[in-house]
Amino acid sequence: MVSGVQIHSKLAEKAQSIILTEDALAFLAALHRTFESTRQSLLVAREEAQRRWDSGAPFDFPPETAHIRAEASWQCAPPAPGLEDRRVEITGPTDRKMVINALNSGAKTFMADFEDSSSPTFSNMVGGQLNLRDAIRREIDFETGGKSYKLVEKPCVLIVRPRGWHLDESRMTVDNAPMSGSLFDFGLYFYTNAKELVKRGSGPYFYLPKMEHYLEARLWNDVFNFSQSYIGMGQGTIRATVLVETLPAVFNMEEILFELRTHSSGLNCGRWDYIFSFIKKRRADRSAVLPDRKDVTMTVPFMDAYVRLLIQTCHRRKVAAMGGMAAQIPIKDDPKANDAVMEKVRQDKLREVLAGHDGTWIAHPLINKIALEVFNEHMLGPNQYHVRREDVKVAAADLFNPRVPGKITDEGVRSNISTSLAYTSAWVGGNGCIPLNYLMEDAATAEITRVQLWQWVKYNSRLESGQYITTEYVEKLIDELAPDVKKIYAGVKEDNLKIAVDYLKGQIKKEWPSEFLTSDLMPYLAIADGAEPRWQKSAL
Repeated sequence: MVSGVQIHSKLAEKAQSIILTEDALAFLAALHRTFESTRQSLLVAREEAQRRWDSGAPFDFPPETAHIRAEASWQCAPPAPGLEDRRVEITGPTDRKMVINALNSGAKTFMADFEDSSSPTFSNMVGGQLNLRDAIRREIDFETGGKSYKLVEKPCVLIVRPRGWHLDESRMTVDNAPMSGSLFDFGLYFYTNAKELVKRGSGPYFYLPKMEHYLEARLWNDVFNFSQSYIGMGQGTIRATVLVETLPAVFNMEEILFELRTHSSGLNCGRWDYIFSFIKKRRADRSAVLPDRKDVTMTVPFMDAYVRLLIQTCHRRKVAAMGGMAAQIPIKDDPKANDAVMEKVRQDKLREVLAGHDGTWIAHPLINKIALEVFNEHMLGPNQYHVRREDVKVAAADLFNPRVPGKITDEGVRSNISTSLAYTSAWVGGNGCIPLNYLMEDAATAEITRVQLWQWVKYNSRLESGQYITTEYVEKLIDELAPDVKKIYAGVKEDNLKIAVDYLKGQIKKEWPSEFLTSDLMPYLAIADGAEPRWQKSAL
């Protein structure tokens, strides 16, 4: 064992023996010792920024980087092998069956997710690394229940999303401190597979989530440079697409691309997390109260401005502007309802391609055909970098315009409660991606539902009927709806449902909502994995 490094779980022994080699652990320790202090300082900076916004400071583009935004000559790196055409990307967790099905889906790329669609049990995290290692080397084929799962001859290009900067990996400590979840996920995948990927004509490609400031992108770029040097790989081999899924990040898009310009492969509209962040970051602003979740669509003013500015920014710097997720899944037993849902997908993808996006996200292989048809018809080349959107004029005020048509309804409150309870219960039980009402839901949806309920209670919002949304009203509905959660998601266990109920009741009473439910609830996973949750900052 590497000096100062401890693994605090014995689960997933086979995966640990293959993935957590002494050399890999030494690399992780080097990442931790080099970059952990910077990570912690950036997390403190997030807290300080939130206090400024709570006190009324405006959201705006950073004045100190105006020269970067004004300089037209700089561009990002050209597309890496396999990333020239990204018109449809499928996403999902890293379990073995999902990896094979996604790589075989016919989409251009597969984003294998260690973040929002994965519950970070140690088995999921280390086992997922093993599955990706085996997929890259074409050693992943297996049989179960009489069915064979095998990779096709030309699978999707693989992209990996590690956890965000805010999450710890408490099952591994270095010098008695928890490892960064970001560096754990990135480091294991990179060290295990980077050279093999390049040998096979691809490369180590990543999606980077939850960033709030360009200095967080600078940290990633430093990590990339360090890592490539560590294994003797050429600088610029890594590519990373940044998910713009926080309100602060939308004011830092040019700077984020600039910091990562030798490694950048574009930006992505992380639409669901963006809505969550819009509410959370404006928590002290009564005017930012939003209506029912279903009414906050991509065409409302603040979402439309975000999309237009992202496309313009990316194409100005010659990188991909990726569209958002189609979370719909087929409705097999109701053809009429299925046709209506698939038409919604088609219209959403049509909106994206006509706006100038270079590709889009899907959550289910059967949606691939629709998305491909739309992009193939309207995007004749591999991308739309030539669509410069010079017509776009977006001011700071446009990006936090809270005017959204719609109302808060009893049905909307009930839907938020049921979704929150079902997803949170599943997550605590080790499943981070579940089907609910013919949508494939991940942590982003649960976060929106949680902070919306908090916001409505905090600001004594009223239903369209005139009734005030009070703590007592929401608690009563939680108690009423909890027994029916198993009807919408059969995998829920009673103990986990109780955790979800207690957590949601606690959240609606807080002065401010917690930053992330995944951080709050991580101690439950740590205990189940046999680790002490003593390093977790829990709001329980």
